[in-house]
Amino acid sequence: MKFLITGAGGQLGKEWVYYLQQKNLQYVASSSSDLDITNRTLVFETLEKVKPDVVVNCAAYTRVDDAEDQIEAAFLVNRDGVTNMADACKKFQAKLIHYSTDYVFPGVPGDKSKFPDGYPESADTKPINVYGQSKRAGEMILEKSDFTDWLLIRVAWLCGPFGSNFVKTMLRLSEGRDEVGVVNDQFGSPSFSFDVVEKSMFLIRKNETGIFHISGKGLISWADFAEAIFSKSGKKTAVKQITSKQFPQKAKRPHFSYLSTMKLQQKNADILEWNYGLDTLLTRLKIDNT
Repeated sequence: MKFLITGAGGQLGKEWVYYLQQKNLQYVASSSSDLDITNRTLVFETLEKVKPDVVVNCAAYTRVDDAEDQIEAAFLVNRDGVTNMADACKKFQAKLIHYSTDYVFPGVPGDKSKFPDGYPESADTKPINVYGQSKRAGEMILEKSDFTDWLLIRVAWLCGPFGSNFVKTMLRLSEGRDEVGVVNDQFGSPSFSFDVVEKSMFLIRKNETGIFHISGKGLISWADFAEAIFSKSGKKTAVKQITSKQFPQKAKRPHFSYLSTMKLQQKNADILEWNYGLDTLLTRLKIDNT
């Protein structure tokens, strides 16, 4: 099985490369500077040359706040880039793995009681910011396509040993602050990059298609997550619990973005408890930094 990884310079792309190296599997890794998925001609030329069995599309526009002003750029990558990838995979008979986000859901506070186990894959989507809208547009490209050999995997609160993420930001801030303000009215559960890759491979090997959620088990707030990060890493930094109104951002954030993994469980996959995932990540970071 030969893999082509796009967006290989990002945190999920780097995790895929790490995994494939560990498993001694054949792959070609292309960063966004190597392979711009919005360049249709280049996408087709690359697939024709590489001849992958599986294309893992980790390329995405992910700057949530910037997307509010850079609407065209966000849709160019997150919608039009997906069109190019799907069309090329269809032509060259490769399976497409594409990643999306919890931000496609409305995340209104009432959904916390409506979906106590998290949003199922079939829940109505209604993104509240441009980033979410652009990612949903990419999802719809796949859903409406006559190309069917795809896996659309939604993740939330993505974090891992590579790139920038909430866990690494909290650890960095703890080095210079006695207290960090973190919102306590946004709820979800983290997706750990290593778990996402392992579960993605689980689905690939089972030749699954369609939409799946890969996320941690257990509902928490960002403030809860920060407190666990400091506690487990032995940091003395305190968490000041604040509301979203006290931490204004250009793009609206969902108050509830917990993803149900029931569909994945029905395939006999073990779901990672978020606190165990955090233990693993902190161990990985400690090893990588030594």
